[in-house]
Amino acid sequence: MNYSKQELLDLYNKPLSELLDMSHKITEENFDNTVEACSIISAKTGACSENCKYCAQSKHNNANIECHPLMDVQTVKKAALSAKENGANHFCIVTSGTKPTGKDFTNILKMVKEVASIDGFHCCASLGLLTEEEIKELKDAGLERYNHNINTSENYHKNICTTHEFKDRVRTVEMIQKYGIEACCGVIIGMGESREDRIDMALSLKKLNPKTVPINFLNPIQGTPLENYEDKIDEEEILKTICIFRIVLPKTLLRYAGGRTTRLSKYNQKLGLIAGINSMLVGNYLTTTGSKSEEDEKMLEQLDLVMS
Repeated sequence: MNYSKQELLDLYNKPLSELLDMSHKITEENFDNTVEACSIISAKTGACSENCKYCAQSKHNNANIECHPLMDVQTVKKAALSAKENGANHFCIVTSGTKPTGKDFTNILKMVKEVASIDGFHCCASLGLLTEEEIKELKDAGLERYNHNINTSENYHKNICTTHEFKDRVRTVEMIQKYGIEACCGVIIGMGESREDRIDMALSLKKLNPKTVPINFLNPIQGTPLENYEDKIDEEEILKTICIFRIVLPKTLLRYAGGRTTRLSKYNQKLGLIAGINSMLVGNYLTTTGSKSEEDEKMLEQLDLVMS
């Protein structure tokens, strides 16, 4: 069913239990009981020229993080093998900055080839704003999926970042799909945006039709402009947003990404899975820690879900 923006806003006013029932039924109609597991590595950290207000890696902000240049190829492959042992079947190579250039891009192509060569394993990457030629090279190297988030709504984007535009992100996602690479395109919830902004995010993603949508919840980091936004969105509002995203995106994998362990209680993490989350980042994130894989597996088992 296609809902109008006003109808989706009205859904937000329904009791959480009713929204959970709606979204859970949609999930059951379109998916089995498996939950995709993905792990990431920050192959290059910090010193990013973009001014995204949420990001600890931006050189415009003052977060206290440990920066490092691009890792070597074998270190990344070793991390991928470890991620596979811990239950992940997708592994994402993530670098800070607008995009990798020169020798860094050449070495990333080597990383992709090494990770893609691991039997039964899927290589993903998140490298910023790329050209068509770079995307073709990554595809030829064995890249299966590319992460490039819209982060927020087109209307709210200027409040979060001014060094690039919303349309730049959309264009990159469209080029990825043009060359047969799956798009992984998500959002960050809780950056001061309105409910209407969140609905606009979901509707923008519906147009892009990515394979998976990571849903991040702002983890306010000291030294960033959003360091005091922790209490701007409560857990019920987060769960309602997950439900809305499932209703708008009935056949898309919805992924628990950054912030779930800090913004949702264990009980409400389970409710999010009931609502329609069927993909998870496992292990640590870029500059923050995540949950242990055995804890996630136990939680899934309690809901008769299995990590795949």
